[in-house]
Amino acid sequence: MQRNRTTGRRWSVVAVATTGLLALVLAPAPASAAPTTSTAPVTADQAARLVEETGRRLTALDEQVHQAELTVQTRQQAATDAERAAAQAETTLAEYGPRIRAIAQTGYTGGTRSRVAAFLASDSADDLIAQMTTLDLIADHTEGVLAEVAAAQAAAEQARSAADAAGAEAAAALAALHDQQTQVQQQVDAYEADFTRLSAAEQATVTAALAGPTLTAPSTADAVAAAPGPAAAVAVQTALAQLGDPYVWGSSGPDGFDCSGLTQYAYAAAGISLPHSSGAQAQLGTPVARADLEPGDIVYFYAPISHVGIYVGDGKMVHARTFGSPVAVTSVDQSGYRGAVRIA
Repeated sequence: MQRNRTTGRRWSVVAVATTGLLALVLAPAPASAAPTTSTAPVTADQAARLVEETGRRLTALDEQVHQAELTVQTRQQAATDAERAAAQAETTLAEYGPRIRAIAQTGYTGGTRSRVAAFLASDSADDLIAQMTTLDLIADHTEGVLAEVAAAQAAAEQARSAADAAGAEAAAALAALHDQQTQVQQQVDAYEADFTRLSAAEQATVTAALAGPTLTAPSTADAVAAAPGPAAAVAVQTALAQLGDPYVWGSSGPDGFDCSGLTQYAYAAAGISLPHSSGAQAQLGTPVARADLEPGDIVYFYAPISHVGIYVGDGKMVHARTFGSPVAVTSVDQSGYRGAVRIA
C-alpha cells in the first residue's frame, strides 16, 4: 500500500522529553502494545473487531504522545531558562573581576599589617587616627566586596549545575524516546496492514464504529454565516476545505491530518494557535453545552479525551476520523461525546 507522504513525518519532529514522560508515552496496558496480528482471528467479523479495538488503542496512544510533547515543550523551556540564568549569573560574577584586581593592587593583606604600617608612617596622633579610620573604611569595603563575590560565585555554580542537569536529562530522554518512536510506528504499520486486509464492507464497519457514518456536508457558506465570530468562521471554512484529505497519524497537515492536527490547522488559519493535543484543546476557551453549539466550537470525545472535531451546525461535525477514512462530516451525537469548548 502506498503510504501518504506525511505518514511518519511526525516521529521525526518529536520534541525532547524527560525520563518521566516515557511512562506517559507507554501508558497503554501491555495488551494494547501488541499489533492486531498478535491474536489470529478465526472469522472475518473477529478480524474486524480486532482492528477496531486496535484503532481505539492507537488513538489513545497518539493522544498520550501529544500530551507528552506538550509537557516536553515546557521542560525544554525550563532548560532554556536555566541556561539563561546560569549565563547571567556567570556574567555577574565576571563583572567583579576589575574590583578584585583593584583590591589586589592596593596591597591589602589584612588589618593588622596595615595598622602597623600606619603607625610607623604617621607624624602625629591626629594623623594616626585619620589613617586608622581610613583603613577601617577600606577594610569594611573590601570585606563587603569579597562577600558579594562569594555570593555571586555560589549563585553561578548553583545555576550552572541546574542548567547542566536539565540539559543532560533532556538529552538522555530524547535518546530513549527515539527508541520508543520505532515501536509506536510499528504498531501503526501493523494496524494499517490489518485494516487493508479487511473487505470494503468490513472497513466501513470499523470506520463507522470508530468515528460514525459519513453524512452530507453542510453548505460552507451557511456554516460560516452561523459562526459566532470571524475566527470561528475561518476555522470552519478551513476545516471543510480539507474534506477528503487522508487521516495520517500525528499529522497537522497540509496533506493529511489526525484529529487534533485538523483542528489546530483550521484555527491556525484564523491566527489562533492551538496545541496539537485533544485533551489540551478541550481545556481551552469557554465550555459550551450541547444545546448551545455553534459552528467553530471544538467538540471532544472519550475519557480520557482522545478525539476532537469542529462543529459545523445542524448536529454535524467535521473531523479527521481514523486510518482508512478521510476527513469527513459525521454526527456530533455519537458514542463517547464528552463536551465542547468555544475557542473564538
